[in-house]
Amino acid sequence: MSLPRSPITAFAKPNISPTAQVPLRISNRAARALWLSQQGLASPPTGPLDLPRLIDQLGFVQLDSIQVVARAQHHILWSRNQSYREPMLDACLARDRAIFEHFTHDASVLPMSFLPLWRRQFDRKAQHMARAGWIKDLPDAAARAVIKARIAAEGPLSTHAFDTKVSGPRKMWSRPPHKLALDYMWYSGELATCHRVNFNKYYDLAERVFPAHLRDQCLPEQDQIDGLCHAALTRLGMGTLGEIQKFWDAVTPAEVRAWANRHGPSLRPVLIESAQGDWTPALAPVDIETRLAALTAPSTRTRILNPFDPAIRDRSRLSRLFGFDYRVEMFVPAAKRLWGYYVFPILEGHRFTGRIEVKADRARSVLTVLNLWPEPGMAWPAARHDRLRAELDRMARFIGVAQVVWDTPETGPTKVR
Repeated sequence: MSLPRSPITAFAKPNISPTAQVPLRISNRAARALWLSQQGLASPPTGPLDLPRLIDQLGFVQLDSIQVVARAQHHILWSRNQSYREPMLDACLARDRAIFEHFTHDASVLPMSFLPLWRRQFDRKAQHMARAGWIKDLPDAAARAVIKARIAAEGPLSTHAFDTKVSGPRKMWSRPPHKLALDYMWYSGELATCHRVNFNKYYDLAERVFPAHLRDQCLPEQDQIDGLCHAALTRLGMGTLGEIQKFWDAVTPAEVRAWANRHGPSLRPVLIESAQGDWTPALAPVDIETRLAALTAPSTRTRILNPFDPAIRDRSRLSRLFGFDYRVEMFVPAAKRLWGYYVFPILEGHRFTGRIEVKADRARSVLTVLNLWPEPGMAWPAARHDRLRAELDRMARFIGVAQVVWDTPETGPTKVR
């Protein structure tokens, strides 16, 4: 049954206390609606597109090279506004300098305005690279200076502009010396992604990519930590300390605890009801009641989400809020997969209704449905199938193929789990 599009009374059982020390109780229905709203998945994916604002709302968009249907970054943005097309992200990065590329929990693009908060992350990732053992193969400062001088003189270069080779036995993830040097300088913030061509990264001097007014801001480290924690909680809407820490993976658990202790008066303690009916202590911004009061029911528009979508990245949070257990199986041996190589969750309203395995064949101009698995206990009437077919047709238009072909019975599932 779909939710009424009405104010917070449809979602939460606030049990509001006059003091901020008594936790606000947020029902599971309200928690789902709030998270989907924060993620840009509560409203229909239509209307004018402000791409920098959308990325700022999300906080980051993960980059991935796998293109079973569309690369993750493009699919994630299209899921929220179907006016989006792939060249727009490159223009936002390379022409408008509205975003920059670096490493959260994985390679991602972030709002350029976050740059002053990210200086410590440049240092953290460079130190991590050293601790991971790559430092013994890393070209020394003089060799790195030669590479940097070439970029200064010739302009942005990709790794293909260099020809050093891996010495000794080649191991998994081995990288030639020039690639190690480029990565190290990129992690440390000496170099920055200027643009990409066919997903190949082009490195340029940071001072030619990052705007001076942001690059020259030197915030104290504690201010950077505070800013990252506040920004994470703002985008989560509500979350445990662990969820705040995992949002960027740019602060430690101890740093999040210290931040929460420093800023207790500006945080609201809450209890969040899980899909299983228990309650988890968490924190929310001080304006949480205003946010909840403004909520309306999520759109029943069917969405096929990318496996790397930020709405589902935190699997524990996903399971707790939605009762939906999901894992990425690209790197799981085929015989041990529960579902398939690249399986997409299906979101409808405030519920995950199933999973689908689809693959694009651009040479044949076909989007093929390989498998469909409705969630256990979830009815799939004709109207739900119609909504799925309509979304598949929209996805086919997005990637530029002519038709959708079903290789599995549309009434599914074709595999029983």
